[in-house]
Amino acid sequence: MLRELAELTMLEEGDPQSFRVRAYESAAQAVAAQAADLGRLTAKELQQIQGIGKSTAAKIHELLETGHVEKLEGLRKKHPASVVALLRIQGLGPKTVLKLRKELGVQSMDDLRKAIAEKKVRAIKGLGDRAEEKLAVALARLEKEGAIDRTPISVALPLAERIVARLLEVPGVAHASYCGSLRRFSETVGDVDVVVAATTPGPVMDALVAMSVVDRVLVRGDTKTSIVTRRGTQVDVRVVAREALGAAQLYFTGSKGHNIKLRQRALTRGWTLNEYALSEIEGGKIVARETEEQIYAALGLPWIPPVLREDWGEIEAAEAGTLPPSIGQVLGDFHVHTDVSGDGQSPLEDIVASAKARGYRVMAITDHAEGTLSGVGRDAFLDQRAKIRALQKTLGDSLTVLHGVELNIGREGQLDYDPEFRAAFDFCLASVHDHFDLDRAEQTKRVVTAMRDPAVRMIGHLSARMIGARPGIDLDLDAILAAAEETGTALEVNGGLPRLDMSVDALRRARTSKVTFVVTSDAHETSELDRVHYAVKNAERAWIPPDRIANASGLERLVAWAKR
Repeated sequence: MLRELAELTMLEEGDPQSFRVRAYESAAQAVAAQAADLGRLTAKELQQIQGIGKSTAAKIHELLETGHVEKLEGLRKKHPASVVALLRIQGLGPKTVLKLRKELGVQSMDDLRKAIAEKKVRAIKGLGDRAEEKLAVALARLEKEGAIDRTPISVALPLAERIVARLLEVPGVAHASYCGSLRRFSETVGDVDVVVAATTPGPVMDALVAMSVVDRVLVRGDTKTSIVTRRGTQVDVRVVAREALGAAQLYFTGSKGHNIKLRQRALTRGWTLNEYALSEIEGGKIVARETEEQIYAALGLPWIPPVLREDWGEIEAAEAGTLPPSIGQVLGDFHVHTDVSGDGQSPLEDIVASAKARGYRVMAITDHAEGTLSGVGRDAFLDQRAKIRALQKTLGDSLTVLHGVELNIGREGQLDYDPEFRAAFDFCLASVHDHFDLDRAEQTKRVVTAMRDPAVRMIGHLSARMIGARPGIDLDLDAILAAAEETGTALEVNGGLPRLDMSVDALRRARTSKVTFVVTSDAHETSELDRVHYAVKNAERAWIPPDRIANASGLERLVAWAKR
């Protein structure tokens, strides 16, 4: 609710830095960092949480008591989902959206596409030919990536988890889980599929349509109900018998190509495979249906993890016994922020305690350098270094904490601070945070230049993309990989759901190189340390073996790599 208020208020006021927008964003971060049950707090008690003021506390209380917020309902009417979607176009901020709506009546992607084609955007004061051309390019890139009509995983996954959690509360429900491309960990999804095993479907469907995320109901039935959320994502919920759960999960997870090959294997054995069961064609005797493992085994295959089911050769590899191994335990994280960064939320001590509880043996604290909006000056870093050294004495050998920094890669590849100051850090990663519209040669040169700096051990979120919102920068990936091999610079697999950077496509191309990868969380508060799990999924989806990942291939190698 708070994040949607921030987004819609930004459209309302045409300013991403307005007081109200920042207040809602700050409150959302404060709520996300809370372990307590906010439903048990009064409005006055809510105000005691840093970042939550009187007005915001009242809205939270209103949501908890009534299930809706009057202010939010009003903003939704003024700024429908089709308008919110315009913010996904790189270079199109709320102020420009306001102008486009007011002067050209642009209310959707289609409206904008038409205005650009008719060369009307350039006529708006303050825009001009160049701005119109940039919008056309940005819109074309989103269309090429197929992201316009799809939901980013950063929206779809929390939505699916919320729906699954609610349906598991329904009496008679034995199982609920999301399937489809989301289970395969695709970075965008066309819709969200949820499979439920229950004795009676009615209460399941009642619980679904009553959820506050529902904007409208498309289909309501005993076996399937489809709804559309307020953000335009379609959710299909199917209720099956408990004994048919495995067949349903397999069928609705896909992919289409994977399922076709499984059905072909079934046919050669005189069987048929569908969402209900693997069964004999003659007579209909059921061969397997309760679990996916049983069905794969009957077809002469080991269970294939959902992230691999893309018809990229996984069935052939399973038959030959050459499926890529799972990445397994991650022993450290090398991209972690604290509240020293302007966008960080958790203090150093909490981050370290949480990392230790996860069984990590090495971690790097990497707050933003001064080249970014949320960056840190020299004195703050020196103070932090002293705290880390003191904390290390209490940790002993249980966890090694490296004092690191996330440097910003400038337009020409320049980095923050002077070489001597950079060299004093235990670990430096460097990332692109600006100048996203440079051409391929310029972008490649700036990243390679950063790699050649002796302090830089890793490049963070290589393409700087934001899935569904900002396309990645244009890079010569072959040149990047060659430079990474030459300099020994690792490439990050960032687990932040809005990024998942490097992409699976880039990782698959990089798999044949000798580059070292590092899976990270890019956490900005303690709970986000869990995001390293998403980085692992992305790497597994690209068939990256554990021995190519510095922090997932054994403690001895990790320590040697970290201290090199």
